[in-house]
Order: sequence, then C-alpha cells, then structure tokens
Amino acid sequence: MSGRRASTSVAAALADASPVPVWLDSRERPEQRPPLSGTVRTKLAVVGGGFTGLWSALRALERDPGASVVVLEADRVASAASGRNGGFVEASLTHGLANGLAHFPSEIGTLERLGRENLDGLESTLVREEIDCGYERTGSIDVATATWHLEVIADGATTAREHGAHVELLDGPAVRARVDSPTYLGGLAHPGSSAIVDPARLGWGLARAVESRGGVVHEGSQVTSMTGEGRSVRLATGAGTVIADEVVLATNAFPPLVRTVRRYVIPVYDYVLATEPIDAERLASIGWSGREGLSDVGNQFHYYRLTPDDRILFGGYDAIYYYGNAMGAARESRRASFELLARHFSETFPQLEGVRFTHAWGGAIDTCSRFCAFFGTAEHGRAAYAAGFTGLGVGASRFAADVLLDLVGRVPSERAALEMVRTKPFPFPPEPLRSLVVARTRRSIARADASGGRRDAWLRLLDRLGVGFDS
Repeated sequence: MSGRRASTSVAAALADASPVPVWLDSRERPEQRPPLSGTVRTKLAVVGGGFTGLWSALRALERDPGASVVVLEADRVASAASGRNGGFVEASLTHGLANGLAHFPSEIGTLERLGRENLDGLESTLVREEIDCGYERTGSIDVATATWHLEVIADGATTAREHGAHVELLDGPAVRARVDSPTYLGGLAHPGSSAIVDPARLGWGLARAVESRGGVVHEGSQVTSMTGEGRSVRLATGAGTVIADEVVLATNAFPPLVRTVRRYVIPVYDYVLATEPIDAERLASIGWSGREGLSDVGNQFHYYRLTPDDRILFGGYDAIYYYGNAMGAARESRRASFELLARHFSETFPQLEGVRFTHAWGGAIDTCSRFCAFFGTAEHGRAAYAAGFTGLGVGASRFAADVLLDLVGRVPSERAALEMVRTKPFPFPPEPLRSLVVARTRRSIARADASGGRRDAWLRLLDRLGVGFDS
C-alpha cells in the first residue's frame, strides 16, 4: 500500500472514533453516587475509587464484617486507569517473572506463589459476589515479531520452567495456527496464568459488593488534605470531612497526599484503540479461538485482546511523559499515537482491512522505575499507600489491598515482610532532569528495538542501577 493510500486508510478508520474508553461507553454505567457532605467518623477511609481502593474496602469488610468503611472518589468509580485499561489480569505481582527476578531474586518463588493464590482468590470473589465482568481465564501469548525476539522468548521459556511455570514455546506456524498474523515468527504461551476482563464492569461490581456489605462509596469527593488528629486521621473534601482510625491511599498516578511519593511515580500516558465488533467470518480469518491476551516482545510493545462483543482492543507502544508530571483531559487524545497504532494494527492483521475504530482514548499510568507496586506508611502508620503498578495493576491491586490492610492494621504477615513491600524503587530525578532522562531513555529503547535488541551504554547503566521506563 502506498504511503498516501495508507494515510487515507488510517484517517478513514479513525474518522468516527469516540474519545471515551470503550469500557465506559456503556449503558451499564451506574448513576453517580452522591458526594460526601458533613463530618463522618469511620474505622477505615479509602481515598480512590479504582481497583486498589475498592479491593481495600471489600477485603476490609471481608476481614471484619460490620466495620465502618468509607470510599472517597474524586470523580466516579473506575473513571481513571481502572476503567480505561486493557483488562489484562495477570497472576504476576512483579510485572512478569523476568522483572521479578531482576528486583527480588531471593523471594521470587514466594512472589510467584502469592501471585497465583491472588489470581485464584480474585476469581473466587467474582463468583461469590456475582460480579459479571466478562472474566475469561484465557492465558496469554508473547509473540515474536522480529528475529531477535525469538531468543527472548526461548530464554523466557527456560526461566519460566526453572521456576515451575507451565509454558509452551511455539514456532512460527504453531503461533499462527492460534492467531494468524503475518508478523508472527514465534510465541511463548502462558496457559492459565492470566485472564481478561471488562475493567469498568469489574470496578462497578466491586463498588456494589462494598455497598452490599455495608460500606459507603462517595463520588465527586476529592480529598484535598490529610492531617493527623490524635489517634485518628482527618481527610477534608470540598464539602465534608472524614475522621478515620485508618486510611488507605489509592490515588496511583494522581498527585499524592503523601508528598514523598512524588519522587517515585511519574504519570505516563498510554493510548488505546478499539475496533467495531468483528463479524464471525472475518474473525475466523484470524483464528484466535482461545481468546488469549496478546503482547509482542519488543521494548516498545503492543497489547491486544478480544472484548466480550468481539471487538479488538489494541494499545501500547507509545508511552508519553509530559513535562512536570502534567496531567489532564487534553492529554488523553493524541492523534499521532492513534494513527501510529492504527498503522501497526493494519500491519498485524491485514486480513481486516477496512475495519473501523469506534473508540480511541488515552490516560495516565502510574509508572515507577521498577515497574511494579511499592508501599509505604504515613501519619505514624495510620495511613498506608501503594503506587507504581505500571500498567499491570488489575490483578496486583487485590494483593496490594491486603498488604495495605496489614500495614495500617499492624498485622504481621508474610506479605508485609516481603522485600517488595519494605523497599522503594529508585527515585526519578526532579525537573528538568526528569524529562531529559525520560526522553533519553525513550530514544535508546527505540534504537534497541531497531538494532536487534542491542542495548546501548545508557540502557546498560540503567540495567545496572535496576531502573527503567515503561508503560
């Protein structure tokens, strides 16, 4: 296809795309709950109505039925990262086995076991609470689209098997028999270790489960300050106050109430497309009967999956940082990123030429330099926070909730004793150095992808320091 024709085709495919995330563009979205007003006293206050906050509230009520729990959400439940992500639910708590080995080699066996237990527990909760969120335990496939990726997946298979994981190393014909793309040279399948879900419906379902157990959820209630008050913590919103014995802070990419957290997290914007529903005949041209979650192996990678109504969600690759940790609605739509994704989609599935995108959206991910969650406490241990999930928090947020409840409740546990919980990632430098470091890293990552995966001196330095940049 000529450059002009390709550009015209991309423009036509994106012409009618809505900027609303496909998950939130739903008649099932609940009516907005009333904001907090007046003064409320509670045992546990949760700041943030995303996955980390909602799981914290639900797990607290499961531990202590009848306890008073209040959730304060600045906007609406699952309106931010929890309602606009790809809906991949991974067993891994560490953004994959390789990343876990790089940062926590002495306890990786424990972390892998806890991750499997967490995924099983999440699935059990969905059944028990009757949360209908399109949950499918499909497993995933890492696909190789360049020759150097083949070595990466072969090494990944060896490492996984050494740590007791069941994986399947696939050659080109084998992976294309599962999902047919001319770009695929091989693959590494992880059966049973992950699931896909409608993340917004998961968030809405968790909120209903919290309320069914007596918890209270307030939307439109942004917390503007947190101060210690004797043995309690006072949280102030525009129209009310909560005085809590314990506080869980689950604001992720948004500016934290604990100032020191800002050193460790940067908001990185990720962009996503969703197609119109694919009819059965066209979908059969791809295969994909297993409905696995897919991602390619490059440093700049795509992730994609089928939705319950057989759209293809296709996102990733671009990870955009805006100077000064800038956030806002204007940054959620980036035409250049949408067009790049549309071109990559057509290269991946040329048999779907002419398929249109109905949704094109973006949003901030809470990235930290070790790519997985970190934890801490404030207000003399009465408040605890988690952040830095780096795009794989749908499943790990449930584990994080248990950690946070252990911390604020001063409950000795295997979780709370983990190095992952006790340590912090390498901090990002302040501006203007922060932007310069991110830009330099992005250039080096792109260069590595274009040169057979060879990492330059800058990336090797970051590897030695145990830090990186990713979405």
